[in-house]
Order: sequence, then C-alpha cells, then structure tokens
Amino acid sequence: MNPLYNYLLKLADDSFIMGQRLSAWCGEGPYLEEDIALTNIALDELGQANNFYVYASRVADNGKSEDDLAFLRYEHEYLNAHWTELPNEDYAQTILKVYVFAVYQKLMYEALSNSTNEELSAIAQKSLKEVKYHYTHAASWMKIFGHGTEESKMRLERSIENIWEYTKGLFAKTEGEDDLIALNIAPNVDALYEDFVSITTKDFADFGLEYPANPFMQPKSRTGYHTEYFGFILCELQYMQRAYPGCTW
Repeated sequence: MNPLYNYLLKLADDSFIMGQRLSAWCGEGPYLEEDIALTNIALDELGQANNFYVYASRVADNGKSEDDLAFLRYEHEYLNAHWTELPNEDYAQTILKVYVFAVYQKLMYEALSNSTNEELSAIAQKSLKEVKYHYTHAASWMKIFGHGTEESKMRLERSIENIWEYTKGLFAKTEGEDDLIALNIAPNVDALYEDFVSITTKDFADFGLEYPANPFMQPKSRTGYHTEYFGFILCELQYMQRAYPGCTW
C-alpha cells in the first residue's frame, strides 16, 4: 500500500468521523449560538475530510472517487483514531473531545504546513485557520466548566476519567508513515505527542483541573481495529450508498 495514501486516509478519516459525531448535536445544542458554533465545527471537519479524500483518490488512481473512500469502505479499512468515534455523551464530554482533537489538529497542521509535499502543505494551511478557532472555542468552554458550578466540573472530570486513555491513539502511526517522516512529508508524531502533553498540562492548570495521572493508553488506533461504537456510525454514514448504489444528489 502507498504510504502517502495511508497517511491521507488517516487525516481524512479522523476529520470525517469527528464531523459525523459532532453533527449529531445539530438542533440539540444548549442554546442557539452554541448549537450553530458546534455545527460549524462539524462542517469544518467534513470539509477538511473532503480535501484529503480528493487528494487520496488521485494518489490511489484506481477509479475510486472521494465519495467512494468516504462511504464505501469496510470497517477495517478506516484508519481514524479511536478518539473520534467515542460517543458524545453529555456536553462536557463533547467539549472535551473537541478540545483534545483541536490541540492535536493544531499541532499536526502547523507541522504539515512545512511539509515538502506542496499539496499536503496547502491543505494543512487552509485547515489550520479553522482549527485555531476550534481550539479557542473548546478551551473557553473547558475553562467555564472547570471554574463553573460543582456539577459542571464534576461532569468534565468524569469525562476525563472515562475517555482520556484514548488520547495517545491520535498520535498512532499508519503503515509506512516512518518513510514519510524521513522525507519530511509528514511530521514525527512522537514529538507532536510531547508537545500535546506540554500544552494540555498547562491548559489544565488554567482550567482548574488535575492532569490525568494514569499513564495507561488504549492501543490499536489506526490499525483497522475499532471500538464497539464504530459499526453504528458506519450504518448511518453508509445507508444511502448501500441501499441505492451510485446514487447522486
């Protein structure tokens, strides 16, 4: 398999599944402005996914379109991190998911902006403008919850306890990624993870939260193995294309 193709799918699948998850809040947000804000973040993620799928389709050169890659692969062919497919649960967990993902994407796109691959660099630079807003928005809510009521802090702390062990999976490598790192096409995710820990540690102090002490992290992200939630996501995503093959708008 082409390492660049794998890498593009990793980036696309992350944004695609995260966007799908967040879209579930459309019309369900705590108030109108926040409902629109989170829906816009979901749209940004889907737009980023489309850009990476379009490029991956050209790299593969096998007749499959970006829609085929998005909607017509089997579960084990998706390379997204487990973090993106975890349930929204309450609003505290959703904001935690957006915050962590925004820190990850901000680091990733900043590094990819200097990629020797000009097209990858261009997509990253465009996406970075969006992700900076995602980070600011989610970090503001993390601080509000952390310094808010006893219940808001309790809900956020419970979410951290429940899912923090999936964070390092965002920095898992795909097959052949080390070759791309050697060519300065992709950044070294091990170094990015160190930056992630540094940033989130500082932020947690500002949020009034204790940083998670348990070093255990869930393995198997980006290997084709998924959480039990992923099959249900694909059922929703793929229903129309499976029921009406080749359908178009």
